[in-house]
Parts: sequence; structure tokens; C-alpha cells
Amino acid sequence: MTARLGAHLRENGMLMALVAIVLFFTVVVQLTLGVDFLSAQNITNLFLQNSYVIIMALGMLLVIVAGHIDLSIGSVVGFTGAVAAVLTVNMGLPVYVVIPAVLFVGMLIGAAQGYWIAYWRIPSFIVTLAGMLVFRGLTLWLLNGQNIGPFPKSFQSLSTGFIPDVFGVDKPNMTALAIVVLAALVIIFISWRARKSDVTFGIAPEPMIMFAIRNLIVAAALIFVGYKLATFRGLPNVVIVLSILTIVYAFFTENTVMGRRIYALGGNEKAAKLSGIKTDRLVFLTFVNMGVLAALAGMIVAARLNSATPKAGGGFELDVIAAVFIGGASMSGGVGKIIGVVVGALIMGVMNNGMSILGIGIDYQQVIKGLVLLAAVIFDVYNKNK
Repeated sequence: MTARLGAHLRENGMLMALVAIVLFFTVVVQLTLGVDFLSAQNITNLFLQNSYVIIMALGMLLVIVAGHIDLSIGSVVGFTGAVAAVLTVNMGLPVYVVIPAVLFVGMLIGAAQGYWIAYWRIPSFIVTLAGMLVFRGLTLWLLNGQNIGPFPKSFQSLSTGFIPDVFGVDKPNMTALAIVVLAALVIIFISWRARKSDVTFGIAPEPMIMFAIRNLIVAAALIFVGYKLATFRGLPNVVIVLSILTIVYAFFTENTVMGRRIYALGGNEKAAKLSGIKTDRLVFLTFVNMGVLAALAGMIVAARLNSATPKAGGGFELDVIAAVFIGGASMSGGVGKIIGVVVGALIMGVMNNGMSILGIGIDYQQVIKGLVLLAAVIFDVYNKNK
């Protein structure tokens, strides 16, 4: 029993940590300021403010699982946001043209960096560090050192729009409630199917008590958040985008041949290559994917700010990388789950939000986040040594 609990500690530890951090800030904020940390408005802000971290963390997980790193994503966010501003504001192109065009620019950026890393064997740290400098400079050049905005409402809705209530009810938003309840049921069903699959293939399943508690916490949290959002303005568009991306990437990493090959590549590249896996192509594609997600995040950030700014994206790569490692990814590659990364990103977001509400200075915030990241890496090393 103890061995099985230990095997699932990594998977469930971050979820328990997220619940504990939320409860901590809920109590402390209420006692010190008399403010409801779990108010509908604050939960909405939490998603809107941290959507870019979750989006890029999905791509960063694949990069890190493959045994690499991408330090350029913050600069790519700023550059693609600037491209979107030039196309939308200066050139007057419609949103349905701008979005695919900017995603294509992100794909080209990822392909350019991935080419040198995958086929020329230049360390990803060096290539993406160069990319960080190059695209930060290109952002300043493209914007001429000035902000460009505002964006039309159709573009702003990427970040600040909300799903309308098809049932016509004002409050609560019944569409939001229905979507969230359905999502909770689907998550429980998928977890139950995965547990049965483990039993079928002779894999020791997660203890039933842990399985039940974890799914109860996840379902209850989803329904609670959904109800809060439904009493405010409903589900933000960006939450729907995040949900779809999370489902797609979770399915890709756990149920497709290419997804499993990326894990094999990160676990042992030589063995993967000898088994016939085209490791160079996989590395290349992980960076292409990262470029596309960074471009999507760039547009969402620009839409939220309602302008493209030369300083947009500064330091984003640090939050994204921290979220991936806090979510359970291994420094040496080959280990990590999409759900863990989402939880890690939410931990970062809750900490940022809670410390800002409490008025904790940015200096102390950086210290605390650094210590949390260090603790996550130490936990990873400790588990590997055991």
C-alpha cells in the first residue's frame, strides 16, 4: 500500500499543494483585508491574467520532456503581439486574417530555432537565448519604441470576451454551469476508464480511496469555480481555449504514437534513435509547436492590454518554465504530464494573485517564487535518487 501511495505521490502532490495554497490565501486575505479571495471577479481575473502561462506551459512541457529548453518565448510573445498590432491597427486587416497570419509567424520562428537545435545539434539554451535577444530587438524595431493600439472589439474578445448564455438567463449563466458540470463528469469518466485500463493490463491501480478523493476534489473545485463564474459574467473565451488545448495535448501525449515517442526521446535519445524513432524531426516539431503557442499567447496578451507594447512578454519565460517544473516535469527530460503542468501554472497564478492582493512587494514575490521552484526541483531529484 505504501509503495503504491509513493508511486502516485508525484501525480497528486501538486494538486494537494494547489488546494492548500488556495485555502491559505482565502483565510489570510479574509482575516487581514476582509476580502473574499474566491470572489467571482477575482477568479475571473486569475484566469485572464495567467492564461498565457498555461498556454505556453503546454508547449514548454513537450520541449522539456524532449530534453531541451526555450528561453525565447517571452520575446516571441512581444514580437507576435507587435505583428498582430501592425496587421490589425496599422493595416486594418480583419481578425480572421490576422489570427492565422500571426500563428504562421510563430510557426516560422519555432521552425527557425528548431532547425539549428535539431539538425545542427546546437544547444537549445544557446539558440533560444539568441532568439530572446533577436526578437526583443525586432519588437522594438517593429513598434518603433512606442505602443500600438487600441485593438477592435473583435480582437479584444480573444482575451476579454465571454461565452453568451444560450438559455437566455441573466444570472446565473446556465450555459457556463452546464459546460462545467459536463466537464466534471467527463473528467471522472476518463479517470475511471484509465483506472480500469491499468487493471486490465496488470498495472497496480491507484488506491481507491486516493482515486475517490482526488476526483471528488477536482469535480467539486470545477463546479464551485463554474458557479462563481456563472454568477459574474460567465465563462471567459480564454477559458474555453485553455480547456480545448489541455484536452488536445493530454490526448496527444498519452494516447498517440508521436506523443509517446517524445517521452522516449527525452528518456534516452540514443535508445530512441536505435529503435527507429526520427529524433531530429521530433525535436524540430516540438519547437515549431512552441512557436505557435507563443504566438497565440502573444495575441492574447496584446488583446488583454488592448495594445502592443515594446516591453510585453518580459520575464514570461521564467514563469512558464517554473510552472512546468512545479507541475512535475523532470530536468533530465522524459517525465511530465499535461494536467500536472496546468496545476503548476495555476499554483504560480494563485501565488501571484494572492501576494499582490496582500500587498507583498515584487522583491519578496520573486524570492518566494524562486524558493517554490527550488523546492519542486529538489523534490524531483529526491524522488529520482530513491
